[in-house]
Amino acid sequence: MARSNTKTGGRVATSGVIPGRWALSVGDPETPTPEGFSWTRLSDVARLESGHTPSRKKDEYWNGEIPWIGIRDATENHGRVITSTKQWISEEGLNNSSARLLPAGTVCLSRTASVGYVITMGIPMATSQDFINWVCGAQLSAKYLHYILMSEQEAIRRFAHGTTHQTVYFPEAKAFHVCIPERPEQDAIVSALGALDDKIAVNESITNTALTLANSVFESEALGVSLGEDTFGSVARVAGGGTPKTKEDNYWGGDVAWATPKDITALESPYLFKTGRTITPLGLENCASEIYPAQSIFMTSRATIGAFALPQIPAAVNQGFIVVIPPTDDLRWWLFHEMRSRVDEMLSLANGSTFLELSRKNFKAMPVRMPEPEVLQRFSSRVKPLHESARNAASESRTLAELRDTLLPQLMSGKLRVKDAEKIVEDNV
Repeated sequence: MARSNTKTGGRVATSGVIPGRWALSVGDPETPTPEGFSWTRLSDVARLESGHTPSRKKDEYWNGEIPWIGIRDATENHGRVITSTKQWISEEGLNNSSARLLPAGTVCLSRTASVGYVITMGIPMATSQDFINWVCGAQLSAKYLHYILMSEQEAIRRFAHGTTHQTVYFPEAKAFHVCIPERPEQDAIVSALGALDDKIAVNESITNTALTLANSVFESEALGVSLGEDTFGSVARVAGGGTPKTKEDNYWGGDVAWATPKDITALESPYLFKTGRTITPLGLENCASEIYPAQSIFMTSRATIGAFALPQIPAAVNQGFIVVIPPTDDLRWWLFHEMRSRVDEMLSLANGSTFLELSRKNFKAMPVRMPEPEVLQRFSSRVKPLHESARNAASESRTLAELRDTLLPQLMSGKLRVKDAEKIVEDNV
């Protein structure tokens, strides 16, 4: 295969070998490969590029027309093709730094602090120095490389080292090897996985549109409603949670869903279908939580204040939540949107030296806008179907993402051939 020279300079590739799980390795692992696959140095089939941050002291280097990828762009768009960024730099900023304008299709891997996030450029962009960037040649599909990196998250984090921040350094990146088939097979695999991603993208659009419409309905109905004597604490039950002792093994791994703020902040939509950890009934007895019913309102109340979820399963929570249990279905939808519209006010009521926290006492005392019963009923009848549509689309996306993540390593490792994967995808899309 033709060589594409890397453009990063600096130290040479490491001579060590750190095998990944399936299709990625630092160095050539010389492990057996599936029929039609071979280990190839990644820099032989793709050009390695770095990034840079123009001087923050030069205002003229910023707010230009060149999208510039930072860590937050990666953490918030993991696994996606992106066409917009949170920050933009100017032509002058590009020319007076080591940043480079890279072409659409460049695959970006976060290498510092938040290691292992993968995004692909949908348009020409520059990146910060927190990324390893790959411009693929004709022998390697950018989408295929994207999927390799997605399937090797665990290995990529093992490739990182450092005392203050874990970092994947360029000597390791220059030694990356990938186990790949010929280009036609790559394209077929990409097509099968892409069909799932395309359907997920459609569902995300449905979810976002339905939630935007629900927010618009609330804004319209809330215009004529003023704050009165009612408070959040007087119109609904307000509760919290706790954490069982982590050293007590018999408290953990049971069948009780137990949410942490991480479960909520990682959501693409406000519907929680599963928690990252579970506890046992004994663990529940020994923490300051209870099992809250599905469709309660979970709101994070410390560090990150004002991330929301409507759990679709009964679940307990840790101490980082305020839980609101409305007495009626109609009131649930109103309070959910009312709470989301009042986050700035909640932040002003938070306090704390280590991290900000909104106490249940302060939350319960907050006045709440309460419409007349007929307005409440009308609002509920309009937004409930929107939430059902959004929830159904989010649920299907979750199922499709799980299927994609199951197929991904099987295809990357050659254990599952593309024709079999195509049949599975056809049966589910």
